[in-house]
Amino acid sequence: MIEALQFEFMRNALMAGLLASLICGIMGTLVVVNRIVFLSGGIAHAAYGGIGLSFYFGWPYLVGTLGFSLAAGMGMAAVTLKAKHRADTVIGVIWAIGMAFGIILIDLTPGYNVDLMSYLFGSILTVPGTDLFIMLAMGVLIAALTIYYFQDLLAMSYDEEFAQIRGVPVKGLYFTMTAMLAVTIVMVIQVVGLILVIALLTIPPFIMEKHSKSLVQMMVGSSLLGAVFTFIGLWLAYRYDLTSGASIILVAGIGFLVSLVVDRVHPKMKNPHRSG
Repeated sequence: MIEALQFEFMRNALMAGLLASLICGIMGTLVVVNRIVFLSGGIAHAAYGGIGLSFYFGWPYLVGTLGFSLAAGMGMAAVTLKAKHRADTVIGVIWAIGMAFGIILIDLTPGYNVDLMSYLFGSILTVPGTDLFIMLAMGVLIAALTIYYFQDLLAMSYDEEFAQIRGVPVKGLYFTMTAMLAVTIVMVIQVVGLILVIALLTIPPFIMEKHSKSLVQMMVGSSLLGAVFTFIGLWLAYRYDLTSGASIILVAGIGFLVSLVVDRVHPKMKNPHRSG
């Protein structure tokens, strides 16, 4: 892998993967702890609607995709808060409609031949330096908001009723968290693809949840674990000429399976009791 770093595209790919791991480690922890994995998947797939809008009307990627994803995310969050027993169904409907809407708009766009697979698995090996700065700025923003709202997020994540008694604006905070999630997904999906975003948002936090004593520890551990998966996946992709996004996902999947085996063999390693 060291010799591969002599190439600028590999250095950019590694940096993009590390930034994505950091961002997804923070937001993925909140996703897993708050049990909103399906909502994050819904936003990621609905983002296709925004991609289609951007291509059809000739808008910049961020304008159409971020706007559409935020609108879809707010709708999903509202349904989750008001009718939890129907949330999965409605999220699934928005998920499907958003994705179909985007694909149809791309089909109707004259003169474009868009490779939808590139949005599934991303193009991490072609990340330009400008995108790295955007990801860095987003990472700083996500980290700053998480630190600012940390105590409220901690209370809401583990006991929503207790948080309300403490005066935490749970509904407003939930919408804020969903908006942060939508921004994360839109920014990272452009670089690493829809599938890898979901993998980095869910697999490292799921593994770390059972072995962390605090939310902070879980976030840090998830970010580091995502970075390890990314590094190994990129090395395998370079060494054996494989698709980089799929390689990273496969490594993360193997890590997930290994964690399940370890938990089965050593159940005492699980640690469900955490604090801030």
